[in-house]
Amino acid sequence: MKLFGTSGIRGVINKKITSQLTMDVGRAIGSIYDRIILGWDQRTSSEMMKNALMAGLLSTGCEVDLAGTVATPTLAFATRHFDAGIMITASHNPPQYNGIKLWNPDGMAFDTEQMEEVEEIIFEKKFRKARWDEVKNARNYHGAIEEHMEAILKDVGKSKLKVVIDCASGVGATITPFLLQKMGCDVVTLNSQLDGHFPGRNPEPTDKSLADLKKIVKETDVDMGLAHDGDADRLVVVDEKGNLVSADRLLALIGKKEARKGIVVPVNASICIDDYVDVEVKRSRVGDVFVAEEMKKCGADFGGEPSGTWIFPSFSYCPDGIYAAAKIVSIDGKLSDLLKEVPAYPMLRSSIKCFERERVMKIIEKNLASLEIETIDGIRLASGDGWVLIRPSGTEPLIRITTEG
Repeated sequence: MKLFGTSGIRGVINKKITSQLTMDVGRAIGSIYDRIILGWDQRTSSEMMKNALMAGLLSTGCEVDLAGTVATPTLAFATRHFDAGIMITASHNPPQYNGIKLWNPDGMAFDTEQMEEVEEIIFEKKFRKARWDEVKNARNYHGAIEEHMEAILKDVGKSKLKVVIDCASGVGATITPFLLQKMGCDVVTLNSQLDGHFPGRNPEPTDKSLADLKKIVKETDVDMGLAHDGDADRLVVVDEKGNLVSADRLLALIGKKEARKGIVVPVNASICIDDYVDVEVKRSRVGDVFVAEEMKKCGADFGGEPSGTWIFPSFSYCPDGIYAAAKIVSIDGKLSDLLKEVPAYPMLRSSIKCFERERVMKIIEKNLASLEIETIDGIRLASGDGWVLIRPSGTEPLIRITTEG
C-alpha cells in the first residue's frame, strides 16, 4: 500500500485520512527530523489534523513550531529555518478532502526516497519514543507571512495594474491581495474570506469554476484576473478580455523570459513550450515534486505544470502561485497581445471516473504494446505532429486523457 500520491498524502477525511494515520505521519517525521514547522489551511478538518500531527511529533521529542493558517508556499518558504516542514492541506480537492504535504529546507517537496522512508517507518512502526523529560511544548512561529511577502517584494518590481484576485476562500487570501497592493496594484478581491466549505466556487481553478471572475474582468476596466487553488501553490490567469489564459502558453511565455539554462514540464504539457522557448525542455512525471526533482537533476532554472504550477528555483523549489502572481503582474504589455507570439495547438484534456486504475492501465498498455510508447508516467503515444497521454490520477479515482495535435 502506498500513502503518497503525486502531491503528498491526500484523501477523504475519516476514510483514508484519519486521526490515527495523521498522528502516525507525525511520529514518522519526528523519528527522522529534530526541528519541524507546521502550518495548515482553513479546511474544516485541519484543526483535527493539526492536533493529531502535534501529538505524533511531540511524542518523538522533536521541536515543533506552529506557523498558523498560511498558504502552502508560505509554509515551504519558512521551512528554510527548520529540518522539515509539514503543511495540512488538500490543495485543489473538494472540501471533504484533506491531506499532508512535506517540505525540505530548500522549498522542495519530499522526494521519492524520502516518501518511501516515511512509509516504511509507518508500516513497520519504527517510531522514535521520547522519555517523559524529552517531550517539549509546541511554540508559535510569528511572521511567516510577512517574511514570505518581503522576500517576494525584493525580487519583483512595481506594478500599476488593476487586478481581480480570486482566492477560492482559501489561504491565498492571507497574503496575495496584500502583496499585490504593496507592489502598487489596484486590487479587487473575490472569494477572499477564509471558509473551509469553499462557498464561492470549487477550489480547483478551472474554466467552469472561474465564471464569476471572467465575468467581472470582462465587464469592468481591469487589466487581468488571477485565481488560486485552495492552498495557493497554483495560479491561473484571466486576460483583460475575460478569457482564461492557456496555462501551457503562459508557461511558454514566462519560461522564455525566465529560463537561461533549461525548463522542466510534465509529460502532459503542450509542445507549444518546446516550439517557443530558446532552451532545452525536459519532461518529467506529473506532479510538482517530480518536476522539481528533474529540475535539480538537470540544473533547469524554470519549471511548472499546465495545472497552474510555477517553480522558480532561484527563489524556492516549492510551487508558488503567490510569487507567480507577482511575476505576472510585473510583465509589460497586455497579456492577450503578448500571447499572440506563442503558438496554440488544438488540445483536449478529459477525465474518466475509474476505481480500478491499476488494472485498467495494464489492459491499455497491453493493447498498445506493439506501438512505440513512452511510460515515464502513464502511457504516451507520439506521432510527428501530435500525441496522446493516458495516465491515472495520483490524487483522485480518475484516468486522465490528454491529446494535442
